[in-house]
Amino acid sequence: MKIVFLDAATMGDADMSAIAAQGEFICYPSSTAQEARQRVADADVAILNKIIVDKEFLDAAQKLRLICEAGTGINNIDVDLCRERGVLVRNVAAYSTDSVAQTAWMHILNLAGLAFHYNGYVRSGEYSAGSIHVDAGHPFTELAGKTLGVVGMGAIGQKVAGIATAFGMKVIYYSTSGTSHCKDYPSVSLDELLAGSDVISIHAPYNSATAGIIGYEQLCKMKPTAFIVNTGRGGIVVEEDLARAIDGQIIAGAGIDVYVREPLPAAHPYLHCKYPERLLLTPHIAWYSKEARQRLAEAMADNIRKGW
Repeated sequence: MKIVFLDAATMGDADMSAIAAQGEFICYPSSTAQEARQRVADADVAILNKIIVDKEFLDAAQKLRLICEAGTGINNIDVDLCRERGVLVRNVAAYSTDSVAQTAWMHILNLAGLAFHYNGYVRSGEYSAGSIHVDAGHPFTELAGKTLGVVGMGAIGQKVAGIATAFGMKVIYYSTSGTSHCKDYPSVSLDELLAGSDVISIHAPYNSATAGIIGYEQLCKMKPTAFIVNTGRGGIVVEEDLARAIDGQIIAGAGIDVYVREPLPAAHPYLHCKYPERLLLTPHIAWYSKEARQRLAEAMADNIRKGW
């Protein structure tokens, strides 16, 4: 059995020996669309993270029986066409729950706690030159008693919500699927969540129901003191609209880990905001803890063992 990993650089230094033990295993750090079609031509199993699987890809992969998504989201794969061609698609769920929840809270705590401002204030020498022992002009915000609004109350959303309760926060959520299956917290409409939350954290998949659901109109419904954090998927928040809301001081700030185009283009409006201190950006690393990547590698090996 020949197994090819078409963009293995995304796994960093994760140990993939369990995958290698399943057959002939070839890792390519990255692949263009043309290279991917060439490299998958005689493969039985393809592992990929961001490679697009479309008709051209599948036409080139006559032996292919299994596609392993190196992650959870499969919006890069034409699943219906794979089904028609008899190619099984398997992803990995829940491997990054703790990692993503921790990153979401890193954003929330840094935004509410002004961590980057305080670090800069001390390192710049401004604190040393001052006459009092605090930065009196920049008090931070306590989270106790505030409301966290979660968009998408799946496993990650529930983890984030549980941490919020430890801080003494109230939790509400909006179900993007309409099922409102979680009974631990009140389910509300999107408008109610926007208006009532002090912090909004997005943990929904990207699909037809979530694409662009947070635009300028929705951001204007938020409290001017509120923060929004997106560690879900790029495109759920309309990027140009969020930059406009930050520039207009419509909301207090945002933390973003996911983007429509990755890596982020140099001309992107996020990189040219008037108030960069209100916008905390990370390079799609929420899933990328050492532990999460190792769980992912082992789960992909299990998916291959299951066969097709």
